Amino acid sequence: MEVILTDKYLINEIIRSIILQNIQLKQFQTVNYGNQQGYPAAPEDVRGAQKDGLIVKDVVKDIWVIPDKLAGVPSLMSRGDMAKPLLGHGTTEGDPGVTPASGRTIGVLGSGDFARSLAIRLVCSGFKVVVGSRNPKRKASLFPSAAEVTFQAEAVKKTDIIFVAVFREHYSTLCDLADVLAGKILVDVSNNTEINHHKESNAEYLASLFPACTVVKGFNVVSAWTLQSGARDGNKQVLICSNNQEAKRTVAEIAQVMGFTPVDMGCMSSACEIENIPLRLLPAWKIPIFLALGLFLCFFTYNLIRQVIHPFIREQKNKLYKIPIEVVNTTLPCVSYVMLSLVYLPGVLAACSQLYYGTKYRRFPDWLDQWLQHRKQIGLLSFFCAALHAVYSLCLPMRRSHRYLLIETAVKQAVEKKMNIWVEEEVWRMEIYISVGIIALGLLSLLAITSLPSIANSLNWREFSFIQSSLGFIALVVSTLHTLTYGWSRAFDENQYKFYLPPTYTLTLLVPCTVIIAKVVFSLPCIRHRLLRIRRGWEKGRYVKFVLPSATGEYSSGETSSNV
Repeated sequence: MEVILTDKYLINEIIRSIILQNIQLKQFQTVNYGNQQGYPAAPEDVRGAQKDGLIVKDVVKDIWVIPDKLAGVPSLMSRGDMAKPLLGHGTTEGDPGVTPASGRTIGVLGSGDFARSLAIRLVCSGFKVVVGSRNPKRKASLFPSAAEVTFQAEAVKKTDIIFVAVFREHYSTLCDLADVLAGKILVDVSNNTEINHHKESNAEYLASLFPACTVVKGFNVVSAWTLQSGARDGNKQVLICSNNQEAKRTVAEIAQVMGFTPVDMGCMSSACEIENIPLRLLPAWKIPIFLALGLFLCFFTYNLIRQVIHPFIREQKNKLYKIPIEVVNTTLPCVSYVMLSLVYLPGVLAACSQLYYGTKYRRFPDWLDQWLQHRKQIGLLSFFCAALHAVYSLCLPMRRSHRYLLIETAVKQAVEKKMNIWVEEEVWRMEIYISVGIIALGLLSLLAITSLPSIANSLNWREFSFIQSSLGFIALVVSTLHTLTYGWSRAFDENQYKFYLPPTYTLTLLVPCTVIIAKVVFSLPCIRHRLLRIRRGWEKGRYVKFVLPSATGEYSSGETSSNV
């Protein structure tokens, strides 16, 4: 029988099933080291963990188990996490939620803010801490009473693992301890003042000064506040790199007991990159911020021409007072609206690319890939501009100019003896406009809140996808209704075209309406089904041919072929 398979997703599942049948692994014990607790390790993870010495195979029971040397080390501090009490707030004795102390002695060279916070965290985690200082008597009162503060030479002799919490320019002061430090693990926690300030990283420089020691780079991305605040701080990752695998594993165990999540960054050549991370100012926000500023300047200039320059040239009226509040308030919703549409436009372009090429395995262009990665920041900036627009709108009646214009309008109506100025159409337009705007701002607030890591981590993938994708698209549609009710029939009024320039809101509708129309087209069954197949692994024009032996027996009828 000949079977021709064209669905790559199905092919992958068949091949995976065949491979798994040949793997004699009856049971996997959960590997907590570096993985979320409770998820069984895949064969790839098992091979990698076995290579790193994190698990070993029990040939008798035919299972994978954690070695005894790692069995007592908690993975992600799932019980006590980082909420263990600090000194002065309680003790760790008798607390079942606190990880048992390993009893290992850890040395700390330095007496600065970071050294003190590190010593406090280590003591609260159950370690014995020895602090080496040039002036132990003067610095002893700054450290917890459970930590021993002594001279640097004495501290080095009492431990094999030492945190070097001194600046790079002070490394040379430790050269007198080279003989005592030989064979010990030095954990470099320093940072530079500028990105790529030196040709070599601080850790590599420290290793060159002490070639007989094993240097590990780590804990430099953790602040002194993080060490003391515990679970209240959001970032718990500790980036670690070294040329010695055993030293990295030892430091990773210490980080885990302290309540952090160690991340192996490879060999010592990665130290320079790790040291640059704390020095970068909002690296993921640069492109979105420049994009928002660019849109703001464009719309601000456009509104300035229409609202200030045009009246001055045509009517000789001074409208400069509108710049601080009114012109800015007209610009902010334009930026917010366009930025919101730019969150969903790259998804539309990606879907078009997948439909055109008939595969999901073709790499997107770099600009589109970067665009997709910055959607969260673009959405948050959209919410920020919308919130500012709401505040500015509430402040409009507070302006002195608004009061003068209101009094002037009332006087004109009294002179003209107009008793009834009620316009039903305008009343309904403003009611709908404000109501829809409030709903749009509420939806944007929900999107912004769920983008926070602490909130996003409490949602499963379906919930997060529903809020960010479905509710986000609804927010875009509601924002479009808000814009249309603002414009109403102004697009057809020739007086609204200043210097033949159309109203600003008509320009903002171009990108959002394109996204909405594309989303509606993609929701059609014929296109939606094809796109779903592509995203599940199907590829256009590609297939795999399986030739199976012809069946024999009572129900066989020779070779057959079928397409799947």
